[in-house]
Amino acid sequence: MSKVKTAFFCSSCGYESTKWTGKCPACGTWNSFIEEVIDKGNKTTTDWKQYNNSTSGKQQKTVALSDVTTQTQPRITTTDPELNRVLGGGIVPGSLVLVAGEPGIGKSTLFLQDALQLSNITTLYISGEESEQQIKMRANRLNINNNNFYLLTETETGSIFKEIKQLQPQLVIVDSIQTIQSNIIDSGAGSVSQIRECTAQLQRFAKETNTPVFLIGHITKDGTIAGPKMLEHMVDVVLQFEGDRHYAYRILRTLKNRFGSTSELGIYEMMGNGMRAVTNPSEILISQREDALSGSAIAATIEGMRPMLIEVQALVTQSVYGTPQRTVTGFDLRRLQLLLAVLEKRGGFQFGVKDVFVNIAGGIKVEDPSIDLAVIAALLSSYEDVPLTHTMSFAGEVGLNGEIRAVNRIEQRIAEAEKLGFEKVFVSKYNKKGMLTNAGGIEVVPLSTVEELYRALF
Repeated sequence: MSKVKTAFFCSSCGYESTKWTGKCPACGTWNSFIEEVIDKGNKTTTDWKQYNNSTSGKQQKTVALSDVTTQTQPRITTTDPELNRVLGGGIVPGSLVLVAGEPGIGKSTLFLQDALQLSNITTLYISGEESEQQIKMRANRLNINNNNFYLLTETETGSIFKEIKQLQPQLVIVDSIQTIQSNIIDSGAGSVSQIRECTAQLQRFAKETNTPVFLIGHITKDGTIAGPKMLEHMVDVVLQFEGDRHYAYRILRTLKNRFGSTSELGIYEMMGNGMRAVTNPSEILISQREDALSGSAIAATIEGMRPMLIEVQALVTQSVYGTPQRTVTGFDLRRLQLLLAVLEKRGGFQFGVKDVFVNIAGGIKVEDPSIDLAVIAALLSSYEDVPLTHTMSFAGEVGLNGEIRAVNRIEQRIAEAEKLGFEKVFVSKYNKKGMLTNAGGIEVVPLSTVEELYRALF
């Protein structure tokens, strides 16, 4: 029997050390090293190499870049338009995709639903958290039938690859990677070494067989993906499934994508029979109200390739404490303080003695700087207690000198506002290309400063 070896791993980045140290030399995190048992003695290794005979006899050699031939393989297009959008057009064969989210947010439901809808593709769903009966109950609730969908409730990689070789699936979904373990490593499932080893085996399987693999992962209480940071480096795509439990809508964001853009966004609505893809998010992000209320403005934003109209709500009240409050939801607090300073300096408004509250309706978080003009309009509307017309929208970035700066893809923003029935859109006068759309059914109002906006609204 070989001697049992132990090693210390950083729980933050996965750095391996032979002894414990207080500070990780790789990522600089303090007190993050944990001891794990590693035994590669007489145990039989049961990884993908044991079951894969397709690459036997293949000789690796260096080749010139000009001699490499590329073959464009068609992506697997799912019936979920939101998933296709965030993946960059569909599932790439041989890709390794990591999906993370809070517990109970709907990760398993979403990918079980998408896999059941792929009736022409043989799919293997590997679950280490639920039994076959539990998955069957969820499938009955989704009310989708698929004869090419197979279940495997197993956590050991040797048994998993043995079933994969017999079934030859075209898509593999692992729920979740923190429950999978390999007998090469003696530590428990979910440890740094187990996550790294199991992901490496699944990565080797995906690349050698050209089979896409989805890994569903956990997140920590800080909101980061559980496991070492190396896990995100190993995979091709990292998706974040997020949302508020008090809202029915879920957002699928792209944090990393080797095959497409990382600025795409998918929106779903949680329903009793599964997730419904929201193809027109502008209608749900604009509240339906009958009475005209002050402090509300509509912003024309861009998320990835998709234009969206969202409602910005602001409330300005007299401060009863010594220090005025600044509270935001879905918007950057420092950006709000910047805009308030611009209004005080360039417009003469006394926001220094006011409590200011800003909310993005619908529970969505916006990082597009073009929302600045709508925030300014909502603040001025609440400050003057004068409601804005429902038929106007805003798209522009506000600079430190009070100037309204141009934003990109203004034509798509104006077209989205026109499609939803808006009659007027306020933009920067430096968007010369957007002025050509003034001949349509919507009036484009060019502005250069915040003072012009105030005169145009009030």
